Amino acid sequence: MAAAALITENFKFVSLFFKSKDVMIFNGLIALGTVASQTAYNVFAFECPCSSGRNHRYGLAAIGVPALVFFLVGIMMTRSTWDLVSECRLRKCRKLSGAAAFAVLGTIIGRSVVAPLTWSVISLLQGQAYTCALSEFVDPSTVEGFPSDQGPEVMAKFPCRESVPKELQGFWDEINRRLKYESQLIGWLLVAGICLMVFLMLCMKRCSSPLGYLQEDYWSQYRSNENALFQNTAAVHARLLAAENVKSFFGFVAGTEEDKAQLAEHQKASPICSTNWNRVTGVYLYREKHGLPLYSRLNKWSTYSLENNEEAMEKEMDMLS
Repeated sequence: MAAAALITENFKFVSLFFKSKDVMIFNGLIALGTVASQTAYNVFAFECPCSSGRNHRYGLAAIGVPALVFFLVGIMMTRSTWDLVSECRLRKCRKLSGAAAFAVLGTIIGRSVVAPLTWSVISLLQGQAYTCALSEFVDPSTVEGFPSDQGPEVMAKFPCRESVPKELQGFWDEINRRLKYESQLIGWLLVAGICLMVFLMLCMKRCSSPLGYLQEDYWSQYRSNENALFQNTAAVHARLLAAENVKSFFGFVAGTEEDKAQLAEHQKASPICSTNWNRVTGVYLYREKHGLPLYSRLNKWSTYSLENNEEAMEKEMDMLS
């Protein structure tokens, strides 16, 4: 039973990641941008030192450091990161079970690894960084006809063809081809592993989701529309409130025609108390009330605020699911 509950709770979060068309499009754009960045880097910036002891550090850094930077930026840009931070800050994570925390972290990581994985895969498929990093570790005895007295110092020069001694130039194609073969093989295996993992997670999500396909699609549309409307309305509300405060100080507001029209239409924008802001902020799992779905924290807040029951609202807004 505990395992079943863990799986169900986990895939409530996984479903949020995979069912959003906006997220998939955004991830696609991130991947394309990463491919362009990686290609530009290889063309304009990548320069193997062709020196024993430096090659592997430079080659691995060329793959790993940008991937790490992309990963950290992805974490910072993922909304779920700040939902989790807010949940722990506002409610001390007291309602966040281990399963839910694991699921949220999985969602954050899942959205953040798109760019670093894309960078790593493209780096491996192009082969330049791998060839630079592993050239000095090629065993000369495995290359037919290669002089056995050559050490890592000579092998490290092979990524730079012009640096290879003339008597060894004939081996450049074979060694370069071998290293690129290894690099691309690892890259394609990584692609296959990622595709298999995504496929399995999609299958498990469909089997474990508490909602049917149509309701999941509706939930996705609801969250997308709610977020867009909330952001637009928040921007207008903040501008109106600022205009009121400016007007109270100066006696007038030098706004645009659009600002004047909004002021005339809405008349007044009242500040929203911090309690209500906190109630609609944080981690949320799918929940129902008397059989009716509550699709978000804002949806839950609106439902309970209509009942004007402060005690019930306090209790329910602390619940994740």
